[in-house]
Amino acid sequence: MTYYDRADSRSQVMLGGRVTPGIRALMIANGAVFLVQMLTLRVGGTAIEPLFGLQPEQVIHKPFFVWQLVTYMFLHSTGWIFHVVLNMLMLWMFGAEVERAWGTRPFLRYYFVCGIGAALTTCVLFPHSLTIGASGAVFGVMLAYALMFPNRQILFWFIFPMRAVSFVLLCAVIEMAQLLEMQDGIAHIAHLGGMLFGYLYLKRAWRIRPFLSELHWRLRRRRFRVVDRPDQTPRPDRHYPYH
Repeated sequence: MTYYDRADSRSQVMLGGRVTPGIRALMIANGAVFLVQMLTLRVGGTAIEPLFGLQPEQVIHKPFFVWQLVTYMFLHSTGWIFHVVLNMLMLWMFGAEVERAWGTRPFLRYYFVCGIGAALTTCVLFPHSLTIGASGAVFGVMLAYALMFPNRQILFWFIFPMRAVSFVLLCAVIEMAQLLEMQDGIAHIAHLGGMLFGYLYLKRAWRIRPFLSELHWRLRRRRFRVVDRPDQTPRPDRHYPYH
């Protein structure tokens, strides 16, 4: 599976294109759960968020509540329909092409790694919170897109064009700035946690020895460069590790 495509230098404006199977399944699941949330609230008068949303205290102290690390990703605010609409729009725009490049199963694995990583980050830093939404996983997908297609054009606020990698970096900076305020009720730490775990997953950082070896090689390669011998014809197809 190819995680990076740094050679892609196309600068066309990004658009998700045809909906892929994994994206379609996630959109249907999120939409169906949102309808269940609305029905239980309107008809039964009860909310399912306290049971299936992410409450770190329950996850930590009640082992049977570990499902919340996954189920919270499929819940969204019933008081603001654009919460689920924007998440699914961003998931399609950034995730469809990533899924086409990787395949459905690897893409879904990555999606849930980011979502669960966002949940674990929240559990560690905000143990008394209630978190819902797919944003942590979506931010991880955005990061993967930016690493694969860094030069693609993104319309920030659908107006200002910028490179995909610049757009994602700007989003990360905005999330960190908003995190300092803690006034808007948005789980900014989950967004950053999803990006962090996505990056560690793509870099295979859980495999410590290969990760440290690659890091050491990258630091050392700045001190030298590879050249062909004067009597040797240059080979443009020569590949070296860790490019």
